[in-house]
Amino acid sequence: MSLNDPLANCLSNILNCEKKGKKECLIRPVSKMLISILEILKENKYIGNYEVVNKTGGGIIKVNLLGNINRSGVVKPRFSITKDNYEMFEKRYLPAKGFGLFIVTTSSGVMEYKKALDKGIGGKLVAYCY
Repeated sequence: MSLNDPLANCLSNILNCEKKGKKECLIRPVSKMLISILEILKENKYIGNYEVVNKTGGGIIKVNLLGNINRSGVVKPRFSITKDNYEMFEKRYLPAKGFGLFIVTTSSGVMEYKKALDKGIGGKLVAYCY
């Protein structure tokens, strides 16, 4: 497994384990950004609880799966996003308007796009999930 993009590996690992019908999966390596993205997925009921099992050697996260993810992935290249071009990316990556979520990195941290829009700040588009 190539570790060039740990976030892409994480999301594809979760998706593959869900398609197999597994109840949990292990993700490595651990990073702050990865944990904040998992927290957003947990808040939106795409995954269950998660815990950092091992912090040595990059770390391992154990994620409980709910079977709610149809598709997820990272957006490459990391497009800059504003409120004006949100619909363009929504048409490109999500199946329907208002269905699914985008995860954005902003100057205020990693958050769901709708929260960034409410705060009036733009950012870089990182991942999507529905």
